[in-house]
Amino acid sequence: MAHYLDPKNDLTFKRVFGGHKHLCMSLLNSMLPLEKPIVSIEYQTGELIPEIEELRLSIVDVRCTDTDGQQFIVEMQMYWSESFKSRVLLNASKAYVMQTDRVRKYELLQPVYSLNFINDIFEKSPEMQDEYYHHYKIVNIKNTEKQIKGLEFVFIELPKFKPQNRSEKKLHELWLRFLTEIDESTREAPQDLLENSDTREAIGYMEIGAYTKEQLFTYDKVKDAIMTECSALSDALKEGEVKGRAEGEAKGRVEGEAKERQRMILSSYQAGLTVETISAITGLTPEEIKKLLSDSKKPID
Repeated sequence: MAHYLDPKNDLTFKRVFGGHKHLCMSLLNSMLPLEKPIVSIEYQTGELIPEIEELRLSIVDVRCTDTDGQQFIVEMQMYWSESFKSRVLLNASKAYVMQTDRVRKYELLQPVYSLNFINDIFEKSPEMQDEYYHHYKIVNIKNTEKQIKGLEFVFIELPKFKPQNRSEKKLHELWLRFLTEIDESTREAPQDLLENSDTREAIGYMEIGAYTKEQLFTYDKVKDAIMTECSALSDALKEGEVKGRAEGEAKGRVEGEAKERQRMILSSYQAGLTVETISAITGLTPEEIKKLLSDSKKPID
């Protein structure tokens, strides 16, 4: 039987970072490019549920505000889909706009930071194969030092993360190791994680004995739902690949037949057959044949 649970599960992730402010602050300070550290936060209980029916599942994992009014949205996503980017943008934008309920001057609006952990790889180009940390903000294209402040997004691809043991990023790496090295197969937690008070406490919340039977049932339901969604996504991608190959083969056959017909018409015309005779044999109109003959002046593969 497993000794630990996976912190990437919705239940456990929210238990650690949605139930313990100091751990959430530790995570945010270690992951986000902030001008100054967060010293205090308050959780926001209201969900960012849009009125659009198709988007009612856009519910964030953790949302909080610091003493300066800055907002932080933290999400754990177990698999990648292109629509997730739109969901992230929607939630952050909605959090920014909702400030107008209490702020009457635009200059008083505070930034919203969206921190997203992805247990999947979405940047697959060769030049990005070792880049796991992706920071997006609104900048001037010609001079990226010029920024419109308000919305910033960080996406972290967990499968790409490799510990470097850099002292200046120690807590950054410890939290990522917590998310990638602690799971149901873990029998003994890494000593480095146990030596830090924050990650040691978080590991304690992953011990299976800290959960009731009802909570473990919920944990398994979440895990099963994720596996089902991943399987459905994989099947859809495979179906798309098969359909694409079939369409490509069909297109190739049509193009091949068209080229062969063009060769036949050109050969017949060069052999002395009139356009009218070729029309009677092929069923094509004289205008279509004349066009093919005109096109045949170009090389035919």
